[in-house]
Amino acid sequence: MKKVYFAAPLFCKSERDFNCALTEILEEHGYKVFLPQRDGYEAIELMGMSESEKVKLIFDKDTSEILNSDVFFMVLDGRVPDDGACVELGIAYANGKKCYGVKTDARSLEYYMDLNPLIAGCFSKIFYGRGEDSLYTELKLFLEKQSL
Repeated sequence: MKKVYFAAPLFCKSERDFNCALTEILEEHGYKVFLPQRDGYEAIELMGMSESEKVKLIFDKDTSEILNSDVFFMVLDGRVPDDGACVELGIAYANGKKCYGVKTDARSLEYYMDLNPLIAGCFSKIFYGRGEDSLYTELKLFLEKQSL
């Protein structure tokens, strides 16, 4: 079973719900997914720890999970992709992980380009959908024909 590290913003209910829906699709297709909001640590839950202790715990856990994964999967929505997820992408790409992205957001950073080339260049494939349903369908069809 391939292990997937799932990187995405997780700061509001809609982001967390979207992450869970995509994770469910991946898990239904036989992948073991590390979803930080579910399987990792969040700073708000680490009461009684100093900021430096929280940073070390979260950074070490997430970095270890990236390095122990087979595949890196990232949500690219937003005017620019989430900064923490971009660092995770850099770690994954630099360590030879196959990287996939999803994007439903029409906003972009670069003129006439959908993503910054230094981000886009890391991905084997980016799944696009201008609505969640079309994205879910595209991802499911891909997974039925081939693996990540």
